[in-house]
Amino acid sequence: MDAPNPAFADTLRRAVLAMPMAQSVGLRFARIAAGEVDVEIPYRDELSFRPGQMQATAIFAAADFAAVAAAGTLLPPGWINASIDCTLKIVGPANGEKLLAKGRVVNAGKLITVSAAEVYSVRDGQQTLCATALATARNIEPKH
Repeated sequence: MDAPNPAFADTLRRAVLAMPMAQSVGLRFARIAAGEVDVEIPYRDELSFRPGQMQATAIFAAADFAAVAAAGTLLPPGWINASIDCTLKIVGPANGEKLLAKGRVVNAGKLITVSAAEVYSVRDGQQTLCATALATARNIEPKH
């Protein structure tokens, strides 16, 4: 996929990491490429529902950020996007040291982009699938 904004990685990183929610969960970018984004959220007790296991809210945040950020890599300069729908299916426990969410664009349109994400629980370098998501982002043209 070709990104219409040559500075898409820096633009995306700045925009997402400025969001209070991204800061709150400790989100980090592991990889940014055109149409694909990997994000990490480290395990913290305040994100768990019992010791050693991340809460569904943290899993959802990882999936949504990865999927919608992947969509954001394909936006023209000045455009932004926002989640309008995301469906998460948890398929296993998130009991690792961190979550790794791998987002990818499924279909990029001018106003709507559909993306997906797989979320892995990572322990000792081993990735175990814990959730999958399908997300829709609204692409928003800059106001002149």
